[in-house]
Amino acid sequence: MFKKEVIKLLAKPTGLPEGELDSLIEIPPDSKMGDFAFPCFVLAKSMKKAPNAIAEELAKKIKPKTPISEVKAIGPYLNFFVDKNKMAENVIKDIIKCDVCYGSLAPKKKKVMVEYPAPNTNKPLHLGHVRNMLLGSSICNILGFAGYEVIPANLVNDRGIHICKSMLAYQKWGNNKAPDKKSDHFVGEYYVLYSKKLGEHPELEEEAKEMLRKWEAGDKEVLALWRKMNKWALDGYKQTYALFDVHHKKTYYESETYKHGKEIILEGLKKGLFYKDEEGAIVANLEKDKLGKKVMLRADGTSVYITQDLYLAKIKFDDFKMDKSVYIVANEQIYHFKVLFKVLDMLGFAYAKNCYHLAYGMIYLPDGRMKSREGKVVEADDLVEEMKGVAEAEIKKRHKDLDKKEVDKRKEIIGMGALKFFVLKFDPMKDFVYNPEESISFEGETGPYVQYAHARICSILRKEANESKFNPEKIKKFEFNNEKEFRLIKLMANFSNAVNDAAENYKPSLMARYVLDLAQAFNEFYHECPVLKAEGKEKESRLALIYSVKTVLRNALDLLGIKSPEEM
Repeated sequence: MFKKEVIKLLAKPTGLPEGELDSLIEIPPDSKMGDFAFPCFVLAKSMKKAPNAIAEELAKKIKPKTPISEVKAIGPYLNFFVDKNKMAENVIKDIIKCDVCYGSLAPKKKKVMVEYPAPNTNKPLHLGHVRNMLLGSSICNILGFAGYEVIPANLVNDRGIHICKSMLAYQKWGNNKAPDKKSDHFVGEYYVLYSKKLGEHPELEEEAKEMLRKWEAGDKEVLALWRKMNKWALDGYKQTYALFDVHHKKTYYESETYKHGKEIILEGLKKGLFYKDEEGAIVANLEKDKLGKKVMLRADGTSVYITQDLYLAKIKFDDFKMDKSVYIVANEQIYHFKVLFKVLDMLGFAYAKNCYHLAYGMIYLPDGRMKSREGKVVEADDLVEEMKGVAEAEIKKRHKDLDKKEVDKRKEIIGMGALKFFVLKFDPMKDFVYNPEESISFEGETGPYVQYAHARICSILRKEANESKFNPEKIKKFEFNNEKEFRLIKLMANFSNAVNDAAENYKPSLMARYVLDLAQAFNEFYHECPVLKAEGKEKESRLALIYSVKTVLRNALDLLGIKSPEEM
């Protein structure tokens, strides 16, 4: 709201459009330098003056008006100082009025599809899928809060050579056994078994290829086995999705799209966009785009990933006519998506420019990289149980007499909060090592640290409620004098900007950083500024302030899919 006032003051004297000014205005690193700053470098060329001189000139021209109290040139920047108490009053009243909607942005009338986690039905979801699911669900939350219409979608990779490997192992060594554990874990054991047996039986590789050929030819026995094992995998995934609160509006299946992808490729071959190599495979020559030569269809007519991805891109836009299609897939597939989007463009699909690959980095175990084929993985279900166990130990350490029902409730909230925050605080492209003990700490840059700030405020407000009839909605005027109070107010005033940045960059890490900064600022305030021991207007103002902090912490954590406990 205050940024808009700064933009209005700058629009006429600079001659810059408001949209451009919005992207240029900065927040100074030190509050002594102002609350907002305009870099005058951008006007140096058009005004043919040094940035410092431009700042001085603009400072003389612009006359501040409420809520802007002062405009001052500091070097090449034009700095704006906000009437702090006016800011406090507006921000707190806005938070109290808007509550769960505070920080949300106006509807944009734009649709965004977010596709995740796109599993293969030959193994259970693992730690890598956890990152994918958490990125996907939080990005959907953030985009929705930022005013977009969001379409959460999933692609199930339910056919192909990797699926045939687990099927072949079960056919040979499964003895028609029914699952004796969670069904997707049961399927995954046969994928691992295939890799173990391959060393002794190298002929398995050709047998898996033959099984794929039979599947594509409609062999009844192979299809029956495929349906049975596919259902086991999908039934298991549903349970895991529930743990991570993952929901999809639309699910696509590779088994239903790959044939149509072949048609697109054969049409491209007719048009001369592709060619057949000496072995008979259909290839796209992308060397002029520095992407090399890419096989689009194997010589034996079987599909590769890009075969079905071409049709999937088309059908998604046909189904929803969205403005953006976001694929959340590990950075190992950067090349694949560069090729996919380039080929879509070659084929004349206008929506190619509206496709975006959100790549993310690897999660490593302390002893190295996960390997699904060798069974060296942290499975998503096991990870959840481990985090709950770590949380339970921490809760019992702090509360000796808590009953089991309350322990179970808290371990769910704290364990999942710790896991989600630990994963989401990293920039999506950054690799990191998963560490459950570090993530559960109540100190440092962790989920429990932020959750504890929320619980602490709830505790203060409960104590006050027992002593008086505090009602933040009835407070008409606020009184603040401490810089720690104003830092909280400025952070809360900037919440909608943080939402916008996280949405436009598809980075929940920016929201994690924001909520962490707010929690840290609250703790600094709490240690320096007494609340319950304050008196009169000061006490009333500080109670309204922390009530507002509690609201914004909860709203920000909601966007990350993290619950805000009232007790810890």
